[in-house]
Order: sequence, then C-alpha cells, then structure tokens
Amino acid sequence: MAGAQYIAFVAIVAILAKPVGHYLLRVFEAPAPLCAPERWLYRVAGVGGEMTWQAYARAFVLFSLFGTLFLYGVLRLQAWLPGGPDAAYLTTPMTPDLAANTAVSFATTTTWQAYAGESTMKYAAQLLGLVSQNFLAGGAGLAVGFAFMRGFARQEKETIGNFFVDVTRAILYVLLPLALLLAPILVWQGVPMSFSAYTEVTTLQGATQTIAQGPIAALETIKNLGTNGGGFFNANGAHPYENPTGLASFLELLAIVVVPAGMPFAFGRATGRVRAGWSLFVAMGILFVAGLVAIHVAESIGNARLAELGVSGASMEGKETRIGVGGSVLGTAVTSNGATGSYVAMIDSFSPVGVLVTIGNLLLGEIAFGGLGTGLFSLVMVAVVAMFLTGLMVGRTPEYCGKSLGVREMKYVAIYTLVVPAIVLPLTALALSTNAGRAALGTNAGPRALTEVLFAHASCAANNGISMAGISANTPLYNVTLAVSMMAGRFGLAIPALALAGAFAKQKTREADEGTVPSEGGGFIAIVLATAVLIGALTYFPALALGPIVEQLG
Repeated sequence: MAGAQYIAFVAIVAILAKPVGHYLLRVFEAPAPLCAPERWLYRVAGVGGEMTWQAYARAFVLFSLFGTLFLYGVLRLQAWLPGGPDAAYLTTPMTPDLAANTAVSFATTTTWQAYAGESTMKYAAQLLGLVSQNFLAGGAGLAVGFAFMRGFARQEKETIGNFFVDVTRAILYVLLPLALLLAPILVWQGVPMSFSAYTEVTTLQGATQTIAQGPIAALETIKNLGTNGGGFFNANGAHPYENPTGLASFLELLAIVVVPAGMPFAFGRATGRVRAGWSLFVAMGILFVAGLVAIHVAESIGNARLAELGVSGASMEGKETRIGVGGSVLGTAVTSNGATGSYVAMIDSFSPVGVLVTIGNLLLGEIAFGGLGTGLFSLVMVAVVAMFLTGLMVGRTPEYCGKSLGVREMKYVAIYTLVVPAIVLPLTALALSTNAGRAALGTNAGPRALTEVLFAHASCAANNGISMAGISANTPLYNVTLAVSMMAGRFGLAIPALALAGAFAKQKTREADEGTVPSEGGGFIAIVLATAVLIGALTYFPALALGPIVEQLG
C-alpha cells in the first residue's frame, strides 16, 4: 500500500510539474499587467521600472523587515484583538523574545514554532498575522527565485526585474488562486473553518476535555502552498483537524511540492535550454526518491527492543496511525525536502537512520524541490560548483548554461555555500556548551540530544521549521539563536543568489561548442548529485558522526 502511495505521488508531481512551470513563466515574464487589479496596485503603490540586483535585494530585505515588525506588533498586542478563544485557554504568554522569534519565523517562511498555537494565539492573530505573512513571505521567496532565473536568461543587462511586480504576481496569480481552490476541498474533508468557541466535552472515562476550534482551513492551505509550515495546533499536520483524512494529507503534500517542482521547467524555457531544466528536475526526483526509500526502510524494520518482547512489524511510535507508516514517511520526506515544516509524524521517535536522512535533506539545502524559489537556486548553486570543478579538470573555462564562472561569480557561490554551516555549527556548539542550552533538553541525552540541537538550527537555517520536538525551545537563548539561524538562511542565501544573478545577467551567453561540458543529460545529473553529497559530507560529517551515526552504530 505504501509503495503504491509513493508511486502515485511521484507520478502526479511529474505530470503536473511541466504545465505548472510553463504557467509560472508566462505569469512572471508577462510584459504588461495581466489584469486591472494588478495595474491598479502598481499605480497606488507607485511601482517603478526594473531593478539592479542591489536594488532588488534591498527591496526584498525591507519588505521582509516590514513584515517582521508588523507581525511582532500583532503578536504583542493580540490580547486587545477581538474574537476567541477565551483568554483562559491562552496559557503561554507572548513574551518579547517569543514574539520576536515568531515574527522572524513567519516573515522568513521558516514558521518555527516554540509555542502551541491553541494555547498561545487568538484567532485574529492567526488570521491577521500568520496567514498574511504566509502569503507575503511565500510570494517574496518565489519572486527571488524568478529574479535568479532571469540572471541566466538575460544577456548584457543591468537589471533582473522588479521585486514588487514579482511578489504581486506571485500572490495574485499563483498563491491566492491555489489557496481558493484547495481551501474548500480541505473544508469538505473535515478541516474546520469557524470562529466557534473551544468546546468542553466529557470523555468516556468521565474526565473533561477541551477541544480547540478556529479558522483552521485558512492557515492550513497557505502554510503548504507557501512552503511555510506553521500549524494552527501544536501537533501541526498530525492533528486530525489539520489533516483529517488520507486524501486531505495527500493533497496537502502535493500542495507543498508542485509549484517548486515546476521551477526547473520554467528555468529551462526561460534560458532556452529545455534539457537543462529536465536534468535539474530529474536530479531533484532522484534525491527525493532515494531519501523516501531510505526513510521507509528505516521505519519499516521495527524496533529491536520491542522485538525482544515479541512485538513485531514496523515501529509505530511517533507515526500518525490514521495514515500509517506510508503516509508518515511520505509526509516526512516531503516536508524535510520542501521547506515546509508541516510535520505529520514525530521525528523524535524515528530511528537514527530516519533522522539522519531527514536532517540530511535540511543540511543539503532542500535541493529536492525545496521552497518557493529557494529550491531552484539551491540546486543550481550545486550545479555551478559541479560545472566549475568539471571545467577545471578538463582544462576548459568553467561555465553553466552559457554563463562563464569567473572569480567574481565563484566568490558569490562560495559565500552562499559557507553561510549555513558558519551559522548552524557554532550556534549548535553554543547551545550544547551552556547550561541554558542543555537545560532545555528534557527528553534526550547523549547523541540524540546533540542531534536535537543540530536539527533545530538546521531546520531554521533551511527556513523549514520542522522539529524533533525534544527541546523546550521557548527560552531566551533558543528564541534568539534560532532567529539568527532563520535570518541567515533567508537573507544570507538570497542576497548572494541575487548577486550571482546580477553578474550573469551582465554577461553575454556563450554558445556551446565541441569542448563545452554539457549542462544536461545523465553525466551532468551524476556530477551534480555527487557534488551535493560531497559538499554535505565535507561540511557536516563530523557533527552527524557524533549524532545519528554513532547512535545507529551504538
């Protein structure tokens, strides 16, 4: 059953990716506004002409900063907002450090949650603050992805597009229509969309239980489409109100992947190198399927200690029983690859190999589909490194898709490659070497504790938000350090990517000749995959050896 589910999912993504990619390219490369509301928005906002990469990066950063400040204000003032739930249910105070962490989290599409939504957030804060940022931040990420793409498509140009035009089109023609299509389906499947008060019920044992309610479908839809992932409830996608049926779970996972999967095809059409786009998509698919199979095998073997007690079969600890091992594994593979921390299973209960593959997806930069825009330029960065090394080995001037890889371009790539490890590894060491950091580890010790902390910072730097949930992360130390990881993963990667796009846009595209190293085909795919694994191993192997690897061997 699980195998059929995996095959169906991959097949549907493969079928939809090409038409989605072509649609995205038509939207973002349209020479004029596509409808009157778009034209009116530009007129009211005073949107001007195209931008250099520096201006584009400034607009992106300032847009994100405004979103962060707006959300911080909403969170700090939520006690005065109208509507439910009753204040008696909101037991977690929205302190300044928690509000700052949450604001940065949603404004960077990380949606890391150091709180339980049902005991912290008012309905108005969820809708006005979190839902709006999911649209805005997701649109901004998609805009940066297309600006990066233009660097390869353009020749001898100083500009890479207009950020405000791109983010408007991302929301108006991509995220909003898909959200309006998916939300009614989720409501039909049982996801609530109401402003009802929390319900008090009596259980069969006679105890009183509180069932949280709220406008859940609004957040559930865009958190997946925008590759955000923050849940309405603490249990996130494992909560029956967020994920009530197998069909709802399947559709939500498709919502995470389909738009990022279309980006390689848009890249191929934009650059006039369709086969290069296909090659990038195939590389993504191979990485995704390999990780999916590895997690499935690891989680289907069962627990050796339980086997000693006569309990056989797959380990169901931490799995969502409504969707089984297959749905739990598929959800984990999708969310850890898709920059969407909408987890449907408790990764803290996974085997060491299952955890290793999941954290590996994060540390590799989520290059198998990834987030809106970020997945494409993460994989292209790996491809650039691969072509640079290959070009040097064969004695050719390195190039990729007709763009020369000179000193300036490779400096941008080097900065991009070093940002995440330069933030994740020191902050992990800081947390593990301080009393405040170790005090938050109330569940695990030893290698699993190291993995918990590394996983948290890797997730935040990848702007994913998925967690192992073994850390009491709502402390000043973690709220600050994880916010730093989020900002580094958002701006520390997007700015070098835009700089590289600007450098490529100024170049004249070189025509391929007999000595050109191909940027498509089986050989290219193999080189890219090998380079991704090599970079990941050289950067993170010591940390992983002290965490999930030694845990597995022990």
